[in-house]
Amino acid sequence: MNELTERDSRSVDAAIEAEWLISGIPVQEVVSMKPETAAKIKYGVWGLICGAVIVMIIGFAWGGWTTSATTQTMTKEAVLASQAAICVAQFMKQPNPDAKLKELEAVSSWQRAEVIEKGGWDKMPGTSKGWLCCRPSMRRWA
Repeated sequence: MNELTERDSRSVDAAIEAEWLISGIPVQEVVSMKPETAAKIKYGVWGLICGAVIVMIIGFAWGGWTTSATTQTMTKEAVLASQAAICVAQFMKQPNPDAKLKELEAVSSWQRAEVIEKGGWDKMPGTSKGWLCCRPSMRRWA
């Protein structure tokens, strides 16, 4: 009886398969994954994740990678440093810079920005308007 049931079951499967082929639905066999394959995929995915994390750590620590916020901060500091250098150069070009430096030191720190603006030391050569290079909170762009 066991043979009969098995044969009937095969004939039913064949009939269903033939019906699916006629209707255009592709017949797919159920593929089960071997435990070894599942383990390889699992460890492979974990390896990719760990590798990506290690690459990011190395890149940010020693590779010179930066975030956009760090890059913007570095850019602002570089611009401020170049503006300060121009400000000092303009200050040193004037006649008798030592006496002017003593006058600047005598003024309170709150009024130094106005003295620098009045002296014209915050102007880029060839421009009529300047920026305030010594106090970033009050800096103006030309």
